[in-house]
Amino acid sequence: MEIVTGAIPSVITKLGDLLIGEYNLQKGVKGEIRFLQSELESMKGALDMVSSTPLDQLDIQDKIWARDLRELSYDIEDTIDTFMLHGKGHESATLHGIRKFVDRSVGLFRKAKIRRVIATEIKDIMGRVTEVHERRLRYGVVNNGVDKPTTTTVVDPRLFALYTDTKELVGIDESRDELIKVLMDGNGVPLQQGKIVSVVGFGGLGKTTLAKAVYEKIRALFDCCAFVSVSQTPDIKKLFKGLLYDLGKSINEETLDESRLINQLREFLKSKRYLVVIDDIWDISVWKLIKCALPDNDVGYIVITTTRNVDVAEKAGGAYKLKPLSENNSRKLLYRRVFGNENSDNSEYTEKCPDELAELSDRILKKCAGVPLAIITMAGLLACKARNKMDWYEVYHSIGTGLENNLDVENMRKILSSSYYDMPSHLRTCLLYLSIFPEDYIIEKDRLIWMWIAEGFIQCEKQGKSLFKLGENYFNELINRSMIQPIYGLYDIVYECSVHDMVLDLICFLSSEANFVTILNGKDQVSPSSKIRRLSIQNGKEDDPATLTHRSLQQVRSVVVLGPVSSLIPVFQSFQVLRVLDLQHCDLSDDNSLNKCLGNLFHLRYLGLRATRIVELPEEIGNLQFLQMLDTRYNEISCLPSNVVQLKHLMCLDMHMSTKVPNGIGRLTSLEKLSVLSVDESNIDIIEELGQLTELRVLHISLDEWNDKLVKCLHKLQKIQDLIILSQDDERNIGGLDAWVAPQHLCSLYTQWSCWFSMLPAWMKPSLVPGLCWLSIAVREVQQADLDILGRLPALRYLSLLADHEDLGILVGFVVCAGSFSCLRHCQFRGFVGPVVFQHGAMPRLRGLDLWLSVGWAREIASSYGGALDFGIGNLASLQEVFVSLDSEAASDELVAALKHAFNIHPNHPQLRINGKLVESTDEK
Repeated sequence: MEIVTGAIPSVITKLGDLLIGEYNLQKGVKGEIRFLQSELESMKGALDMVSSTPLDQLDIQDKIWARDLRELSYDIEDTIDTFMLHGKGHESATLHGIRKFVDRSVGLFRKAKIRRVIATEIKDIMGRVTEVHERRLRYGVVNNGVDKPTTTTVVDPRLFALYTDTKELVGIDESRDELIKVLMDGNGVPLQQGKIVSVVGFGGLGKTTLAKAVYEKIRALFDCCAFVSVSQTPDIKKLFKGLLYDLGKSINEETLDESRLINQLREFLKSKRYLVVIDDIWDISVWKLIKCALPDNDVGYIVITTTRNVDVAEKAGGAYKLKPLSENNSRKLLYRRVFGNENSDNSEYTEKCPDELAELSDRILKKCAGVPLAIITMAGLLACKARNKMDWYEVYHSIGTGLENNLDVENMRKILSSSYYDMPSHLRTCLLYLSIFPEDYIIEKDRLIWMWIAEGFIQCEKQGKSLFKLGENYFNELINRSMIQPIYGLYDIVYECSVHDMVLDLICFLSSEANFVTILNGKDQVSPSSKIRRLSIQNGKEDDPATLTHRSLQQVRSVVVLGPVSSLIPVFQSFQVLRVLDLQHCDLSDDNSLNKCLGNLFHLRYLGLRATRIVELPEEIGNLQFLQMLDTRYNEISCLPSNVVQLKHLMCLDMHMSTKVPNGIGRLTSLEKLSVLSVDESNIDIIEELGQLTELRVLHISLDEWNDKLVKCLHKLQKIQDLIILSQDDERNIGGLDAWVAPQHLCSLYTQWSCWFSMLPAWMKPSLVPGLCWLSIAVREVQQADLDILGRLPALRYLSLLADHEDLGILVGFVVCAGSFSCLRHCQFRGFVGPVVFQHGAMPRLRGLDLWLSVGWAREIASSYGGALDFGIGNLASLQEVFVSLDSEAASDELVAALKHAFNIHPNHPQLRINGKLVESTDEK
């Protein structure tokens, strides 16, 4: 679903459900529904064309027609959802005798009335669809903005990067020289073999500028050179002719086809040392065709490509990720643009910012995050203002809202919007939804994906495929296209993201144009006549209820509140079709009114109550039959209501560890995530119900004591990818999980303190669990072969391995072999009595090492090496942090000194902690 097409894709699917569902619609109504389906499918095709056309290239009639149809599609979906909710009804299984007969008779009468209502609604919808269709024909909205003549010449603002005077560039020399080192050998001479490097980064980061600077610096070393731009819709023949022209090859025939042009290029370049820059590649298939014209040879060549897409960069050649400008260079660029006066004699700039504006300018630069295009845009805005704080604050607050409009901002939006319109429609919708969050907001990945699902943005064509996994693909694609910025958590795993202020400005602008999200933050001016579809309350001011009272709220689909909420809760009664309600971190401890209205939000799919200080949920939560995601983490709720087990569509249930679930959890057969399920003697039977939840991908469970029934249930959960088993029992359970065989798609396993494996499971091999990236287990007896097997797991990033060698009397050492653990970022070895030695090339990406050391063998090794502890620490090339736990607090000063020496001589000088205490490092020659 896309912003211009509104809810049409979802509506078409739901109209089909009405035809085949058990709704007993009249024949005439079914015919009208089929007509609606056909008409909307035709309109969707036309709207798809509109959605891929930039707003500034659409004429006013296209925009009006698209807006009307989009709003109509929302209304249609709301009508269908309301009918589906009431049309089936929910008969109580507890009624008996005459009361059951009476209730059933009343229910049948009520359903008949509802069917008559939907028949009337369908007729009304048909009239509105026909009216929109006729208006389209009446006003000539036929070509949908595509290929229409225009009197305005659109200039690509990226052209300016090719012709910027070198003296105007800031910080380019460092990146240029670094990239040249990648391209050349140590003597600054081109390599004999060919080299392809792809510069990748955010739009406006300076990829073209960098490529041009490198090109000009090294072009004299080559026999021939060419610099060509591709663009989103390339003319391949024109591009090949441009290459030939730049390379100095004349073309006699203008009618050459692509194949002959490729042959001419290959023939011309086969014995030449050539330098070619292919700027702005959007599609890997285009690169593959261009690559056909660039032959490998023995003379040596360099090809530089630029792209915004990480996938394209990695497939084209070695990806060079362009870094943002440093803080100092960012400040220099801003000051030069705002305060600089060029001296005609020596072309130098003065760069002095008034003291009263220095702090504010730093805050403005923080928004720009080192992106040259953003800094230049802000400089353009500031240069037009007086040099006083009020005017500068106005500029500072305008960026990120989509409200500011001038030539510099429009050029920036054009550059960024090219990335936006290059995306498929479903990604555009998902990106626009991020405008619901304020600037600098850290957005949790899982939270965002569940919101997308609740809104219906993620449509799955294949039966049985997880909507969440598809949403993860969308999320990763937005990262690859440089539209959102990943925030890496532990061990380089992405759990969160943020949106660059310049991208936020673009999507807020587009969202405002299409009435996609309404933001209440004290800045935006929203027309009181427009319907609110999605509402983001970001200031928490007490006048918000008054602001909302005069607005149409019946059609609101999403509400996100970031701030005080109590005064707003009475307004929630107005939300008749609300799908997403997110109150994360709002304080609800003093107000029980939410419980009163919660049960009436019948259309709700997402309910986010994380850290809201509530202590209970109302029984009426069982009314929320569409609910897909419920988050009650970090609240002191002792137990969920008993009728929560009636929520048949619930896919994600996130709870605090202290919260219990009622019996009957096995009825929630749509569940994909259950965390944290707390089990003790009072609800021990609930373990057996777990086996019915066959869709579970994520299971986090806390046990008072080990229960062997859990293994039997785990055998039935063949979709498990993330399994955490916690235990509050101090008594070891050895071998309880030995009989379990993990499914092939297991990604994360934590069982270390709850249950020990007798030996490393046979299924823990690279061919059987290739995606395993997080592993924390206890294995009573570990052998060298086990370490070798674990070292070959291709995706493993975190390993915590606990052994029991002291009790078993195992004193042998272990070797971590060269090339093993190629992706590991953090490693923890505990319970090994003998030494663990690291060979050269082992764990090349390891940054954190946690070792449990026996004081006895440490002293023995130190004495063998003349007081030094040498177990290959220097071979861990990326090491940054080391945690050493000694089995005795009575470690001698000599032993501590030996440990300190072993890590001080490491070239990275990693931070060392011994038994939790930071050890100060000293430089050693």
